[in-house]
Amino acid sequence: MSGWPLLSLVTFLPLVGAGLLLLMRSDSDAGRQNVLYISLATTVVTFLLSLLIWIGFDNSNAGFQFVEKANWLTSGISYHVGVDGISMLFVILTTFLMPFCVLASWFSVEKRIKEYMIAFLLLETLMVGVFISLDIVLFYVFFEAGLIPMFIIIGVWGGKDRVYASYKFFLYTLLGSVLMLLAIMAMYWNAGTTDITQLLGHKFPEGMQTWLWLAFFASFAVKMPMWPVHTWLPDAHVQAPTAGSVILAGILLKLGGYGFLRFSLPMFPLASEYFTPFVFSLSVIAIVYTSLVALMQDDMKKLIAYSSVAHMGYVTMGIFAANVQGVQGAIFQMLSHGIVSGALFLCVGVVYDRMHTREIDAYGGLVNNMPKYAVAFMVFTMANVGLPGTSGFIGEFLTLIGVFRANTWVALIATSGVILSAGYALWLYRRVVFGALEKESLKKLFDLSPREQLILYPMVALTIFFGVYPAPVFDATAASVDLLVNNYSAAIQAANDVASAAH
Repeated sequence: MSGWPLLSLVTFLPLVGAGLLLLMRSDSDAGRQNVLYISLATTVVTFLLSLLIWIGFDNSNAGFQFVEKANWLTSGISYHVGVDGISMLFVILTTFLMPFCVLASWFSVEKRIKEYMIAFLLLETLMVGVFISLDIVLFYVFFEAGLIPMFIIIGVWGGKDRVYASYKFFLYTLLGSVLMLLAIMAMYWNAGTTDITQLLGHKFPEGMQTWLWLAFFASFAVKMPMWPVHTWLPDAHVQAPTAGSVILAGILLKLGGYGFLRFSLPMFPLASEYFTPFVFSLSVIAIVYTSLVALMQDDMKKLIAYSSVAHMGYVTMGIFAANVQGVQGAIFQMLSHGIVSGALFLCVGVVYDRMHTREIDAYGGLVNNMPKYAVAFMVFTMANVGLPGTSGFIGEFLTLIGVFRANTWVALIATSGVILSAGYALWLYRRVVFGALEKESLKKLFDLSPREQLILYPMVALTIFFGVYPAPVFDATAASVDLLVNNYSAAIQAANDVASAAH
């Protein structure tokens, strides 16, 4: 299949599915079923196509593969796409989560199902587009356009404060991105190209790097989200429908981390080194502070949302540790968090569909009549804590090793986050699952349906599989990460040599 434009197929197939849905009627039961089945088929075929990319991927090649290029806008801005070891895995994570989002919405979304599925399919195209873009203008278009379907999903199908949450999400993320647009223009004027492969080799002046780094940081820090610009996330999660929360936690938060790996470290190495203590400080505050805030929550979704901010703190620390262990750990943590936090939100969705409340106090003793649910929820809780044998452990452990090599004190403080995460995650699990089944409303609850088992069991399997055998991820990313870290170290070393020669 080497002659096939595989990346374009994976990117735009969901758009074709959305176009099909536009032509359909969904006002009858049969119409609704057709919409759901076409959405599911589209996302499953997209995922299977993305697996072909992994199968055909050459792990020993650190460069971009499956490259496609075509003229797009004037003055050298082209439709240029490709994947390396870092972006390929995010493409697969995106296409993997989408069928579960469709299944999770099967009964829970009652109004405007056609428009809902169109928004999700459009969002899938835009998210995949971010990870495969090799032109910085194309990247920006995909990066920004992804705001629109998510804004609509929260604003139309969310909870009672959905309009407030959707506007907050939109304004926060848009504000940071305006600065990134200015930085992209400055980069074009300085380097004469918008091609990411050429920009990676271009040496920006040291003074300019500082401003460019800050502009990109403004955008990516909000997307991650880093403390203190994280406040939009709990609101967005609480108001979003279940599938919206899965995509928000699973993919959209990863766009910031991916941006740091693709732009900040390799293109502005001197500024990255200069601002590393600043990033470490924000990351440590995020890990400790948001873990403490999570302990105080009485809403299940809010607790998991704050835990996401804490886990993303490990990611930013690992990336800016700028050594192989730190970066590998950060990538693995993002992929693991994509599966685990997505699954935790699906677990909340399971009981919310039955009880229509996310208040922790409304539950208790579910292990008595929902044992399968209790086991699945337990696996994801343990992965969230970072228990050895689950995927959550590998990412956190490697990240902390990388950070320990860069700054011992930062690593020591960050490790306290592991203890705090055990506190809030186990507290949530004990309150919801264990204890006596006393509440009358809970006694009639039934265990996981076949559809819910189909959603949760593959995620349980992957969480344990990657916890025991993480090699497939590390094999794919190794060459690209080595290249990134070596180029970064060489740039810092060259700048130090010039400085010492000047003295």
